[in-house]
Amino acid sequence: MSSSTEAPFDVITMGRMGVDIYPLQIGVGLEDVDTFGKYLGGTATNVAVAVARHGRRTAVVSRTGADPFGRWIHRALGEFHVDDRWVTEVPEYPTPVTFCEIFPPDDFPLYFYRQPKAPDLVIRPEELDLDAIRAARIYWMTGTGLCEEPSRSATLTALRHRAKAGTTVFDLDWRPMFWPDGDGAGRETARPYYREALVHATVAVGNLDEVETAVGTRDPEKAAAALLDLGVELAVVKQGPKGVLAATANETVTVPPVPVEVVNGLGAGDAFGGALCHGLLAGWPLERTIRFANAAGAIVAGRLACSSAMPTTAEVEEKAAL
Repeated sequence: MSSSTEAPFDVITMGRMGVDIYPLQIGVGLEDVDTFGKYLGGTATNVAVAVARHGRRTAVVSRTGADPFGRWIHRALGEFHVDDRWVTEVPEYPTPVTFCEIFPPDDFPLYFYRQPKAPDLVIRPEELDLDAIRAARIYWMTGTGLCEEPSRSATLTALRHRAKAGTTVFDLDWRPMFWPDGDGAGRETARPYYREALVHATVAVGNLDEVETAVGTRDPEKAAAALLDLGVELAVVKQGPKGVLAATANETVTVPPVPVEVVNGLGAGDAFGGALCHGLLAGWPLERTIRFANAAGAIVAGRLACSSAMPTTAEVEEKAAL
């Protein structure tokens, strides 16, 4: 538990955590890969690392297996200066691993090994440090956290207790393979939970697939308007090669993509998220914040890994020409 005299965290993230096993050979299927690299992974984890790279005080709420990969995750979090006090063990389940294939510029199949159940879906409401979550300047949660109990109840409990204190970011994070009905019908299953979470969020971030899950449309302007109508103060819709649309009640900006020779598109969204948090904490104008986040995503798209590829503030400012 946090001390009442301890300063609040800049960002607390909550959700998916695991180990990324990425091929060191590009353009071949996994059956032909001989060498792999091991990296810290999971959306909530990557975002926490990305924010820490900008000098912010961050922590992640998640769980691992009681195994060597779980022990390595704690070591890696320390190396990235992310507080691990709320990362606990689930002895009955292994730490998840994720494999990918790399076919630049736009094909990066993911293979999740999260059976019989991922420890990060066993976060329980009674285990949460709700006061620390409420006190954080930014609380970041994901759609994956809503896919299964007890993680769903824990995520919604944290949101209700926070009650829009500070900035609360809902990373829409649509992963159909984690939902009982997969894609298609799975969206209908997920949408009520997404809408319940959006009531407590101040920022929503997602790509076209993700906003469709949340509000039923892929049209960027309509999706942003629908998210604002549900109560968020800032809607961010990532449109791939068409750039990013960001809207508040009084302002809409569209920022073009940053040119990059893509190596691995995985992790770019998490770099975007960490940079978005940094801009929000700094109180920057909306357009500057989105340009900064866009540049951070582009940098990671041009690198192999996710967590260890997260850029520093100076690197992003140079890329964005800010």
